[in-house]
Amino acid sequence: MALSRFRSQNLRIGRVSADHQIYMVTSVTYQRQQYFQNLYAGRCVVQALRQAEQSTHTLAYVVMPDHLHWLMQLKKGSSLENSVRFVKATSARYIHQNAVLSGKIWAKGYYDQAIRNEEQVRDFARYITANPLRAGLVKSVKDYPLWDAIWL
Repeated sequence: MALSRFRSQNLRIGRVSADHQIYMVTSVTYQRQQYFQNLYAGRCVVQALRQAEQSTHTLAYVVMPDHLHWLMQLKKGSSLENSVRFVKATSARYIHQNAVLSGKIWAKGYYDQAIRNEEQVRDFARYITANPLRAGLVKSVKDYPLWDAIWL
């Protein structure tokens, strides 16, 4: 318990929210449970991402069975921590309200990487959207229902 709390605190070291900064965020489910194999639960995450457009501009995302990859740009005055917290809390609330799942949905913390080179943005988007292929979930990305990218 103390070790996981220590790791969670380490994730916050050096974390900075900058206006218009692009971030790749990864958040995993509680105990890496494959909650989002349930399509409806996965759609609740997508709905929360769409509602987060008040503070972020989503560039690409994929909701995998046990984690979320989200490529986004913060809007002016927005906080990375608050934006991620909003998506996790809102999606969990939708999932619980609709009796899809009960209990904890998300693990504490998240990983983020600030994208400093704009030329890398599409590479990150390709990495994110190809995740279901690499995991062997589908033979074509078009067959996976829980992803999107602004370039399509």
